[in-house]
Amino acid sequence: MSPTPMTRDDWQALAEHLTAEKGLETRAYIDDAFVDAADGATLTTINPATGETLAEVASCDAADAEAAVSVARRAFEGGAWSRRAPGERKAVLLRLAELMEANKHELALLDTLDMGKPVNSSLGDMAGAIGCIRHHAESIDKLYGEVAPTGEESLGLVLREPLGVVASIVPWNFPLMMTAWKIAPALAAGNSVILKPSEKSPLSALRLAQLVREAGLPRGVFQVLPGFGHTVGKALALSMDVDCLAFTGSTGVGKQLMQYAGQSNLKKVFLECGGKSPNLVFADCKDLDRVAEHAAGAIFHNQGEVCIAGSRLLVENSIREAFVDKVLAAAERMQPGDPLDPESFMGAIVDDTQHARILEYIRRGVAEGATLRTGGQALGGEGPNGKGLFIGPTVFDGVTDAMAIGREEIFGPVLSVFGFDSEDEAVRLANDSDYGLAAGLWSQDIDRIMRVTRRLRSGQVFVNNWADMDQTVPFGGVKQSGNGRDKSHHSLEEYSDLKSVWMTLTA
Repeated sequence: MSPTPMTRDDWQALAEHLTAEKGLETRAYIDDAFVDAADGATLTTINPATGETLAEVASCDAADAEAAVSVARRAFEGGAWSRRAPGERKAVLLRLAELMEANKHELALLDTLDMGKPVNSSLGDMAGAIGCIRHHAESIDKLYGEVAPTGEESLGLVLREPLGVVASIVPWNFPLMMTAWKIAPALAAGNSVILKPSEKSPLSALRLAQLVREAGLPRGVFQVLPGFGHTVGKALALSMDVDCLAFTGSTGVGKQLMQYAGQSNLKKVFLECGGKSPNLVFADCKDLDRVAEHAAGAIFHNQGEVCIAGSRLLVENSIREAFVDKVLAAAERMQPGDPLDPESFMGAIVDDTQHARILEYIRRGVAEGATLRTGGQALGGEGPNGKGLFIGPTVFDGVTDAMAIGREEIFGPVLSVFGFDSEDEAVRLANDSDYGLAAGLWSQDIDRIMRVTRRLRSGQVFVNNWADMDQTVPFGGVKQSGNGRDKSHHSLEEYSDLKSVWMTLTA
């Protein structure tokens, strides 16, 4: 029998246990030990649904980064993990996945408390994170090197070897799932990993460190440095002894990290950055109610704090008015609520800064002449104490590509609707963006699907769905959405180097 789903009261009781009785791990994890930041600095993490302080967390800086990098290098060169047989690394990572499974409710709750997302959404993230760890664990002992085609007098081998020390900098919107996407392939390939979680959502990463230690990873192979990007993140990016920088976050920060790599040791930099994803709806769609539900979910899921959010809805003008009405009806069913309530579709905005940013974009949208069809205001009283940072689903119609809300990444529950009259116009509007992370296409015409899919400049295209995918396909973008790929065997390729070996054979 399936276990009975947890209720709001169950989640509230678990939250009280975590924060009051059991306590939260708030220290950095360096060299197999939990320690305060070298200078004793801390940062405050807030529950955005209530405004209450969750914890004071170690705020690491350059000295902590230097210590962690030294430990990671020593661990890598020692070979206890980097030279361990792939099948043995697999076994350890599978143990980690089992421990995460056993603690999934706690891990999900930490992300919900830390950044405000609905707890059922966090549970879905845990399933993705655990699946990612298992996928890469199972993959690593099934990948082969190559034998080059040579004459009989020579033997050419192509070997894959781990890079060395990998620094993973992850965002706050999917804290543990994004962590798994970065660390699973890096660890499976044999690297030492230093994780820098967002200062807005560090708690699940520190709990994960406890599980990593329990799973049996060798000392120094995995470390966690909470802190700010401009301090410990910058120090890792400038380190001469970090071999790879894996980052998910804003395009602006991604550009800075590439500069730091050039200023230091030309470390590899894999970026998954911002997005302003177009969602194209053609008039030949059969079930517009279903498409509208998906179009609304594509932007309002996770409060719109999603890199691939379908924030630009491009609708063929012959159905536009009727279709937008259906989207508005769907949005009405996706209102924010208490993140601890399993019935809530949306939760709280992560912090005051992001909350103010979203409201400012809404103000600009009105000022620029777009038609505000629904939402657009800060909401109060959604949290369990009647407080919190909430914004309801917001829809603008009549948006043009000259407006800020139609071009810039808002990272909130704000949908911009464009109209088009032809396939060429739809493709032009879709591609008229600095970003290229994702795109959606809704049509029943297979010829159109094949034409438009090939013409869209995007790292991934969802046809008659939005974001239906699993670990078997790569995730990443083009243009200013970055250059890296998470998930699938392709991410394992990024965390390893090729070594060519040429042997001259004598008779």
